[in-house]
Amino acid sequence: MKIVSKMVIALALLFAVQSNSQITTVKYNSNVATSIPKWEVVDITITTKSNSKSPFTARFGAFFTHQNGTKQEVPGFYNGNNEWVIRFSSSLEGEWTYVTFADDKALDNKKGNVNVTKNKADNHGGIVINKDKPQNFFYQDGTPYFLLAFECDWLYALDYKNDKATPKSDHLLNLIKDNGLNQVVMNVFSYDVSWKKDPKLKEHPEHEFGGPDDIYPFLGNNKKPDFSALNPEFFKKLDRTISLMHDKRIASHLMIYVWNKMVKWPDMNTDADNMYFDYVIKRYQAFPNVVWDISKEALFYGRADEKYINDRIVRARSNDKFNRLLSVHDFKFCSKYPENVDFISTQDWSDNLYNKMLEAKNKFKKPVFNIEHGGYEESPYEVFTGDYVNAEHCLRRNYMCLFAGVYTTYYWQGTSWNAIIYNPYEQPADFIKPHFEYFKHMEKLFTMVDFGKMKATPQKNGSAYNLTSEDGSITLMYVNKENYGFNAWHLKPEHGDRTMQWFNVITGELTSETDNIKGEKFISPWSNQADSILISRLKAKKV
Repeated sequence: MKIVSKMVIALALLFAVQSNSQITTVKYNSNVATSIPKWEVVDITITTKSNSKSPFTARFGAFFTHQNGTKQEVPGFYNGNNEWVIRFSSSLEGEWTYVTFADDKALDNKKGNVNVTKNKADNHGGIVINKDKPQNFFYQDGTPYFLLAFECDWLYALDYKNDKATPKSDHLLNLIKDNGLNQVVMNVFSYDVSWKKDPKLKEHPEHEFGGPDDIYPFLGNNKKPDFSALNPEFFKKLDRTISLMHDKRIASHLMIYVWNKMVKWPDMNTDADNMYFDYVIKRYQAFPNVVWDISKEALFYGRADEKYINDRIVRARSNDKFNRLLSVHDFKFCSKYPENVDFISTQDWSDNLYNKMLEAKNKFKKPVFNIEHGGYEESPYEVFTGDYVNAEHCLRRNYMCLFAGVYTTYYWQGTSWNAIIYNPYEQPADFIKPHFEYFKHMEKLFTMVDFGKMKATPQKNGSAYNLTSEDGSITLMYVNKENYGFNAWHLKPEHGDRTMQWFNVITGELTSETDNIKGEKFISPWSNQADSILISRLKAKKV
């Protein structure tokens, strides 16, 4: 009995691990109701006997009706081998009924039920913008979302050739999550880089993911594309990645196009172009962790113009029945058409980064996200250096964004592009390791202090950078390690009794909280050693 029990437990654990990275899938059965937790994803599959002439553009979907009368249209999609999928998730608990619609009679008027139960404790829903606080991100349940992003353009390829599991993706995403990062900026598909590659990559081909000849979202491959149809196997593999990210509560900032990674795209506005774009929107909109980005560097490289990008936005909005957030990775475009995007994306490498970000923050009544700040932390390979590679200086630029009130991204050259070292801490001792821990410390700070309640207050900066809480009770002062000391008139005792505590951005160390001591200058205990942040809290008045 004991042996049998152990086997049962082992099998149960194995199933739990396997199913954790897979989308819940049920075959259509009108007599059986499907049950899922709120904000989780289910695929309802229907298999037909005959082939469709144009399956990727065929009219197919379902109308869902909640017990309270709420209605939702859900587009369906073709999944290859005569299989069709209705992918559904819900922000409402309770009973949903649905009926399919399709031009194909074999798919039309299929009726069923989905019971949505209470959400899992760690699932707060999709990322949204609160109309009462339009410059910050929140989850659907109202929990603040402190966006802290990580770039990994080739994430789709990491486990592509493993048909059974996603161990490399799982390992890397765990590192990302464990260090406070909660969004990955990624491409649906990238092919290769145009710049010169580090010769050392040839010594470690397991880290090279550029130039795949057997991975492509269309038929054929990138060298000999066949735009007559899409490749369902490509998207099934991408499903695994997006689903795994959802299970780990990591958002996918999904860039639908990229112009500078040598992808053979169909011509703009052709049937093939529209087929691909619409299919991506239909297939991934049910995932609460998805955020749309029309294109990386949308107006660069002479590919697209403003009209094309605007038309893509209209097309996405029309096809996305879940209303996921949408932006365009182009500050010029977002500045000219702010009403067409949900948040402002920028790519600013300026030396006066803080001032530029503050200017953007004050200009737009929407969240501002600096997706690239010019800092690309060094790795064992020189992949793309930008303007800064020193880890501490790259980190400083992230804080310059945050202290201007905008969101930011971490780039490590060992994972951001075609070179992916998914297990950096298991590499040889002479390999340069990333400083993921810096962002764990950053997330720790902004767990203690709600970023969404802090406001950039440049008039209080002095030689530091200032964030002050809306009620004035908390003040943060960021100082570079080269700073000898700073004056802060607003922290003097005559403005209220306050406490003082220092935070080391490199180690995450916190000093003990002490009473504010009257003095001319505030001097960091890590002066000339590490950038640090003074945390000053207003004492509650005694009654």
